[in-house]
Amino acid sequence: MGRYIFKRLLQLIAVLFGITFLTFLLTYLSPGDPARLMLMSTGVTPSDELVRQVRSDLGLDQPFLVRYGTWLAQVVAGDFGTSYKYGRPVLDVLMARLPATLWLTGSAMLLVILISFPLGILSAVHRNRLLDAVIRLFSFAGLSMPSFWLGMLLMLVFGVQLRLLPVMGSSGWTSLILPAITLAIPLIAQYSRQIRVVLLEESSQNYVVGARARGVKESIIMWRHILPNAMLPIVTLMGMTTGALLGGAAIVESLFVWPGVGQMAVDAIFTRDYPLIQGYVMWMAIIYVTLNLLVDLWTHLRDPRIQLDVDV
Repeated sequence: MGRYIFKRLLQLIAVLFGITFLTFLLTYLSPGDPARLMLMSTGVTPSDELVRQVRSDLGLDQPFLVRYGTWLAQVVAGDFGTSYKYGRPVLDVLMARLPATLWLTGSAMLLVILISFPLGILSAVHRNRLLDAVIRLFSFAGLSMPSFWLGMLLMLVFGVQLRLLPVMGSSGWTSLILPAITLAIPLIAQYSRQIRVVLLEESSQNYVVGARARGVKESIIMWRHILPNAMLPIVTLMGMTTGALLGGAAIVESLFVWPGVGQMAVDAIFTRDYPLIQGYVMWMAIIYVTLNLLVDLWTHLRDPRIQLDVDV
């Protein structure tokens, strides 16, 4: 176990190093002058001399490798630079926005767990019946709808026409409902299908056939045998999805003007706030690869029969 963790940590360092290079390269190649855009955002008319001065102060006039090496050394030391837009350390801006994103993704995952498991179980128990067909139709529709379209539909119905829920900002817990539902519906559709497939596959195993031959009730077989054994791949998938969800909530946050790191990242892209973009990508990458490692370790601890590959 210790050797596996050590090798995985080395892999994670290599992956993060590659991410730093690609992130810095893409921001370097992106069009637009961040110095000029930063001056325009403050209401200052940017003259060529002033732009050159700002570029020199920010180090934007240095060669690519020099700028990358300087930034990488700062990142290793825990300094992600200073945001052009906010004039504050990138880490402070991220930490101020991260709780809102955690609330949103946590609420969405809670909805996914509370809804997808019952739907998946019902679909598997009533296989090829009317209820199964209805749940599968919902899953197909949920997977087919883009998040931005689904969000606008919910805003139109519950915010504009019925006036039941706020559609923008974070004025209270009610502001969390629509963006959380928007994030949750595609995942509910995905997981209900996945749970159905796993349960049906598990129900065909020999130990289930033997239990049925002994006259064990179907409810006991489902809750004491099939479901516990089917939890491992489902929870593993959920752990990996959580990391992707943290970084993939940008569209929903922007649509509902939710003050999380996703909306912050979109604003940073439009204003060419390179340090903030790079810091966002790095933190999301760190969270994602860390969650993947924890899921792998949990999988092995949950079922020691699954051998960890230490020769990777």
